[in-house]
Amino acid sequence: MDRVALSPELELSRLVYGMWRIGDDADTSPRHVQAKIEACLEQGITTMDHADIYGGYTAEAIFGAALKQAPQLRDQMEIVTKCGIVAPAGRHSAVRGKHYDTSAEHINASVEASLRDLAVDRIDLLLIHRPDPFMDPDVTGPALDALVASGKVRAVGVSNFRPWDFSLLQSSMESELVTNQIEMSLMETSAFTNGDLAYLQERAIAPMAWSPLGGGSLFKNAGLMSILEGVAGEQGVDATAVAVAWLLAHPAGILPVLGTNNLDRIRKIGEAARLTIDRQTWFELYSAAIGKEVP
Repeated sequence: MDRVALSPELELSRLVYGMWRIGDDADTSPRHVQAKIEACLEQGITTMDHADIYGGYTAEAIFGAALKQAPQLRDQMEIVTKCGIVAPAGRHSAVRGKHYDTSAEHINASVEASLRDLAVDRIDLLLIHRPDPFMDPDVTGPALDALVASGKVRAVGVSNFRPWDFSLLQSSMESELVTNQIEMSLMETSAFTNGDLAYLQERAIAPMAWSPLGGGSLFKNAGLMSILEGVAGEQGVDATAVAVAWLLAHPAGILPVLGTNNLDRIRKIGEAARLTIDRQTWFELYSAAIGKEVP
């Protein structure tokens, strides 16, 4: 499995395992979660993507219970998590409504909660989960810098930010924002043309892609599926691997974040990294996805 250096201090595996739905599994026991982690590690997938809000603020603790049972796994992986969304659930059940909080107090409290729940003493990559229209960059930026300086966080980045949100936060920071995790897939191609991806490429910042299979919606696109299945048949894999390989082929160096609770599917995630998607095939898939030829 290829690895990507986001900074001199941090490398991630090219494919990332996402924990968004870990709490939805019928079996959330430490032993079962450990089996998922080990299935990833066997393929060289060492990066685990979390957010404090996943599972109504329960997913990190589910993962942490597995690490407590098998602490030897910690040094074999990179832990990514996110903060900044406050919703009336779990430890925030008393709030009046969903909102964003990028204050220093909230970020620091979120990091402490994530460290405790994940059963780790350091977060490898902390992301601000959503752009906050009430953000004060002169507060948020120094708070992130301080976390890096403290050693509690190795590197920081953002998620779902537009270029101007990214620039605003970076302008108040000494640390570099090392990634932006945005939605990208054959069913969500806007980042390829709206400037989001170009902004990151210009700055040599590797993007992460959430929902790289479009939440399963790509399987409802008959024309797209026909091409995916054709390529899959030629390369001896399934259509899912081809859809992920389409992202991997892009010169921006995209890191797809894949989540499934099915152990058999987890064991096949790495297949995408072995595929070859040439330029013409890339555009055939792109054209099928947007429903027309490029201009």
